[in-house]
Amino acid sequence: MARDPRYDILFEPVRFGPKAMRNRFWQTSHCTGYGSDRPGTQARFRAMKAEGGWAVVCTEFCSIHPESDEYPWHSARLWDEGDVVNLRYMCDEAHRQRSLAGVQLWYNGMHSPCLESREVPRGPSGLPSNVFPERCIYDAAADEDDIRAIIHMYVLAAQRAEQAGFDIAEVTGSDSTLPMQFLERRYNRRTDRYGGSLANRARFYIELMTALKRAVGDRIAVTTRFETDTINGEHRIQHFDEGLHFVELMHAEGVCDLWAVKIGDYEEWGEDAGSSRFRKTNWMRPFVSHVKSIVGAGVPVVSNGRFTSPDDMVAALRSGQCDVIGAARPSIADPFLPAKIEQGRVEDIRECIGCNICVSRMQQQALLSCTQNPTAGEEYRRGWHPERFEPAARPCSVLVVGAGPAGMECAMVLGKRGYTVHLRDCAQELGGHWRDVARYPRCSEYGRLISYRQIQLAKLRNVQVHLGVPPMSADDVLAYGADRVVIATGAHWATDGVGAELHRPIPGADAARPEVLTPEQIMAGKPVVGREVVVLDGDGYFTGVAMAELLADRGKSVTLVTNMNMVTEFSKYTMEMPNNKRMLNEKGIRTMVNHWAHGFAPGRLRLFYLYRDSAELYEVEPGRWGRRTSDALVDLECDSLVLVTSRVPNGALYTELKQRRAEWQRHEIQAVYRIGDCHAPRQALNAIFDGHRLAREFESPDPQHPLPFIRERQIWGHATIPQRGEPR
Repeated sequence: MARDPRYDILFEPVRFGPKAMRNRFWQTSHCTGYGSDRPGTQARFRAMKAEGGWAVVCTEFCSIHPESDEYPWHSARLWDEGDVVNLRYMCDEAHRQRSLAGVQLWYNGMHSPCLESREVPRGPSGLPSNVFPERCIYDAAADEDDIRAIIHMYVLAAQRAEQAGFDIAEVTGSDSTLPMQFLERRYNRRTDRYGGSLANRARFYIELMTALKRAVGDRIAVTTRFETDTINGEHRIQHFDEGLHFVELMHAEGVCDLWAVKIGDYEEWGEDAGSSRFRKTNWMRPFVSHVKSIVGAGVPVVSNGRFTSPDDMVAALRSGQCDVIGAARPSIADPFLPAKIEQGRVEDIRECIGCNICVSRMQQQALLSCTQNPTAGEEYRRGWHPERFEPAARPCSVLVVGAGPAGMECAMVLGKRGYTVHLRDCAQELGGHWRDVARYPRCSEYGRLISYRQIQLAKLRNVQVHLGVPPMSADDVLAYGADRVVIATGAHWATDGVGAELHRPIPGADAARPEVLTPEQIMAGKPVVGREVVVLDGDGYFTGVAMAELLADRGKSVTLVTNMNMVTEFSKYTMEMPNNKRMLNEKGIRTMVNHWAHGFAPGRLRLFYLYRDSAELYEVEPGRWGRRTSDALVDLECDSLVLVTSRVPNGALYTELKQRRAEWQRHEIQAVYRIGDCHAPRQALNAIFDGHRLAREFESPDPQHPLPFIRERQIWGHATIPQRGEPR
């Protein structure tokens, strides 16, 4: 199909410094965990976006020196020639697709853990890190010799970047890195010419950009990513004050070829990577929209905002907010987003749902994955392409039982590979339990997980979707006539309070009673009796807090109780925890941590404190050692108890089919597999990955179990770069 003329503006070239990008799509620097240590994974991941139409693809944050060692978080690095070699492959792959390659130069000063290098970072004032207050991390106060040395580190890193083939050297003036530590009053306590007034506090940043422009600026673009507002506290950089005034100071020097603008700080960078539960498309606009009026027509501005709709992108461009559409998470969810707009296939865009699972992987010091796009990070490791599927050598008929996330994904990929697929579910709509999730407070955009797959399945003539059918029994499956069977029957919330704390039911907790409910029952309309409600959360992600908010909005007096150290503990990884806590506070939802249920009776939930026993170990009886136990309990008034304690696989159908394996041959069934939560309850990204992987590997000797993937690591006996003791 032809491109919609309304979107022509998105495909105009943009010049900045000595470079030109072929369209207005810029993949912003974002974390992956691949860094320089996994060059194949890094290169193919970024190259896939370049193939999909992103005119600029950038690394994650890239440490310029061992003093800015972020280990155990894996960043790109430009410390030595080895990093140049490894990152050159990414640049070559991007250039092969006619895209520019950018690197984000990063020195984190007081926030650098240096757990691998064991070096001492330098900074403006010699203060402890507020990001890692429990880790005893300080910077050493830099004198002017140190400042010159640090700027030289940046120059050396930019020169290495040029050797690797990068087209863009982006200085990160965001996430509380060193340029911002000099700029912010909170961190800068200096009384010399690098402290005090805004002009003095801006001096380091401007001198740094000037040095880079002088060293490499005639050959590669020198740009910056700047946070116009750090959001939190009165000490912050405020967009209407010093944020925009700094842009004026820097722009007057003529040393910045392009500005990428954002908000937030390192302590709470969830305001930059705003989840869809709290931030909607282009939420940063009021904070960043005036930058363009300062820098004028000659200097492009990149603006992020989790843009997935071309209409929203065009509106941002035509309003004067920016010249270039920046994206991190939308480019992960769909590397081919620009190409699909250009080809007139907007309905095929795999829109980011804003769940921040990608962010959570970095925060857990893991490798990036995506809920929507199970191929993210697998381009090199497994050879997967998000838009291409190897045709089946011997297509057969496949019955997929269950149309939740895993079942939909599996049926879709099998269909794209040429199999004849019947996808069956007793519900009237696709989505399984995810239909409920998309109706939780703040979770409406999670529904994109269903709508994307619904559109794709409808396009596949070899896939039949049967909804609203009676639940399938083992007899039904055996008699159905399919060559192979995939069971994707999902899971349900435990109705008896079994959870990770005790792994046994809670006395009195029975969801058959009117006073005890599960999330499914609440979403199905089961009445919540009384006023005092306790949500018992052993899951720690969004369901418990969503149930608490839902019931508080209905006028209930809600207490959220968890066995974990913090409420919604997993949300510290998705960067939603601060706003979860703010919401709980605003809505008067009480919280209790490190407690679990001892028993429930109508009107009362009895809890115990997890650490009620003694710290010391004693000989409690002759020859018997242990802790001195306590039977102390806490009673909460509780008219209704909501159990968000654990999920239980709906595995009965698969189990019975396995038990009746002797009957498969008579019914001409070749194999029966299970995927998703009926195999083991997991987060949605892993259930979807499970279905996708099975469909990709359907011809392997044992599709139920994954084929090996490429592991990137140093092999013993080969030379290292650098050699021990080599000068820097």
